[in-house]
Amino acid sequence: MKKIGTWFLQGLLAIAPIALTVYVLYWLATSAESLLGGAISYVIGERYYLPGMGVAAGFLLTLGVGILLRLWLFRKVFDLVDTILNKIPGIQSVYGSIRDLIGFFDSTKQREFDQTVMVTVGDPQVRLMGLVTRDDFSDLPDGIGDDKTVAVYLPMSYQLGGFTVMVPKSKVQAVDMKVDQTLKFLLTAGVTSETKGKNGPKDKSKSANPKSGQE
Repeated sequence: MKKIGTWFLQGLLAIAPIALTVYVLYWLATSAESLLGGAISYVIGERYYLPGMGVAAGFLLTLGVGILLRLWLFRKVFDLVDTILNKIPGIQSVYGSIRDLIGFFDSTKQREFDQTVMVTVGDPQVRLMGLVTRDDFSDLPDGIGDDKTVAVYLPMSYQLGGFTVMVPKSKVQAVDMKVDQTLKFLLTAGVTSETKGKNGPKDKSKSANPKSGQE
């Protein structure tokens, strides 16, 4: 029974990421089919509607928005809508939080917070890994930060959430890791084995087996 339990757990851990990914894709597809498919069916008539048109429309719509965002005029219109939503009471907090969270994983915006750092906490041997999100506090009220301070986001492992701390620049040490690699490392509590930095993959042959030179 112990072996069966171990095998079952191993199988579950192997299947879970695939199953969750498939479920998210299925949810997106069914949502697009339900919302856009109904509209397309109403316009062209049920007689000419084919299953999957809603999914295709959702893909083309998203692709079209991505292409239009490259145009200056469309970006201005999008920024205007963004500004309006940010001024509506109640909506601004929900919309702003979702926008900032999604934008945090946007590779096109990683120039704004592309620095992984180690933050010293108390004992010099105890450090936390995080991401620098801000080093300029001139647009914020006094008391939050100054020219000697940086804002660092410290994600929490195995869950969405974390802490934003203001720390002196002298307490942080830069690390050569990309944002997506840092998040993967932190969200899995360091379980991930990927060690590629911004300058490419690191050689793990010397550290993988410390006894290899004695064999």
